[in-house]
Amino acid sequence: MGKVAVLKKVVSKKNKKVASKNTEQAETSNSDQADQKPEKLSKKWKNKQRVLLISSRGVSYLARHILANLKSMMPHSRSDSKFSRKHGLQELNEVAEIRNCNKIMYLEMHKKQDAFLWISAQPHGPSIKFSIENMHTMEELKLTGNCLKGSRPLLAFNDEFDSEAHWKLMKELLIQVMGTPYHHPKSQPFVDHVLNFSILDNKIWVRNYQIGDELNSLAEVGPRFVLNPIKIFDGCFGGAVLYENPNYIAPVVNRRLAKERASVKYTNRLAQKMSIESRRTKGDTFPVDPTEDVFKI
Repeated sequence: MGKVAVLKKVVSKKNKKVASKNTEQAETSNSDQADQKPEKLSKKWKNKQRVLLISSRGVSYLARHILANLKSMMPHSRSDSKFSRKHGLQELNEVAEIRNCNKIMYLEMHKKQDAFLWISAQPHGPSIKFSIENMHTMEELKLTGNCLKGSRPLLAFNDEFDSEAHWKLMKELLIQVMGTPYHHPKSQPFVDHVLNFSILDNKIWVRNYQIGDELNSLAEVGPRFVLNPIKIFDGCFGGAVLYENPNYIAPVVNRRLAKERASVKYTNRLAQKMSIESRRTKGDTFPVDPTEDVFKI
């Protein structure tokens, strides 16, 4: 019995030594992992921009395809079901909060003809309302360019964006919305296309180009559209008006003016016809003496 007790004491001492070694190794490994974690996190996804892409009910097929193209170009975007305008635009903040998004791109359409795009920062703003013109999708254009899905774009702006304060604000908001965050989980680790934003006639012309293998070679991919700024608001979908475009003319007014011009042409044609009818004589052009044919030889 004494030998068995001695053996038990030796085994317990060995187990204690092994357990102490294991705890020391675990502590050192945990400390090493704690030292390594900040380095790994510093190299990963930092910019947590998430964009909510949503449209209103009653949009046309062209607007739906434009939204689908934007979603394929923006891996940091999230979509939701169509939004009813009866609820009010302020409820989009709640939808963005549920979807964990801090930027909103909302496309609405009036009478299935006039498309408007809202770009807003949630929840405190600012927000910009644009009118979308000359929309063309990737499938419609059938261009030769091509880019991989999820790749990060280069954002190119011309010098006019730095000329005035409202253009600077639009540039900053477009960078935050359209730029894919670095190390985003759904993005690809390379850059193969350029998003070009140019100001012409007080409008923003948006083009998407593929970067070719050769130097200075670009091929357009699509989609393409024109953003005509209307107003800039202080808050999210509302608030004080910071800027209003004095050159903006509503599409309804443009259509009414076009109808008026067409009606002027019609009234001019009617006036010309009436003047011709008034100058046209009835019967003979000069008086004829009926007795001239009496004494014929």
